[in-house]
Amino acid sequence: MKLLESGTILYHGSYCAVKNPDLDKCARFKDFGQGFYLTTSKEQAQSFAKISASKAKNRGLIPIQERFAHVSTFRVTDVTRLKVFAFETADIDWLHCIVAHRRNNAFTEIRNQMTSYDVISGKIANDNTNATILAYMGNVYGSMGSEQADAICISLLLPERLQDQFCFRSANALSKLEFVKSESVTLG
Repeated sequence: MKLLESGTILYHGSYCAVKNPDLDKCARFKDFGQGFYLTTSKEQAQSFAKISASKAKNRGLIPIQERFAHVSTFRVTDVTRLKVFAFETADIDWLHCIVAHRRNNAFTEIRNQMTSYDVISGKIANDNTNATILAYMGNVYGSMGSEQADAICISLLLPERLQDQFCFRSANALSKLEFVKSESVTLG
């Protein structure tokens, strides 16, 4: 897992170019809560940009005939005054944090602990892992939070294959991002 450092280049994939991230426009029930999500993987950002464009077309936010999505590039300017929490791997603590932010009444103590952080980083639970996490939340592997359910879910997620993500959760965190450029990604 890459740690957040000054000078780190991060990518954000979306249906539109994002130069000035706005926390009010960020969805609430994401992996690490409401925030602006970025990754060190340009390929992951490109993939997410295409998914975002598809969802935006279905919701009528962009025209059906739109041929491009966008990857916006940012440089982290200074991390010295940021409170950062990093999950080293996709383990039980990471899983419980993801579920706490996706389901309102699950693992509330973890969600409450995370509110004090400007940035949370860890492996990404993307569309490829969503079915596994939904099954976990539906108690398919046993009671959510049980040793058995946790072990089965983590083993199915193949955590070593997951990319990283950084959730910038505060205005202070966003102020440490410098927009570099935006590139178009062809939809196809």
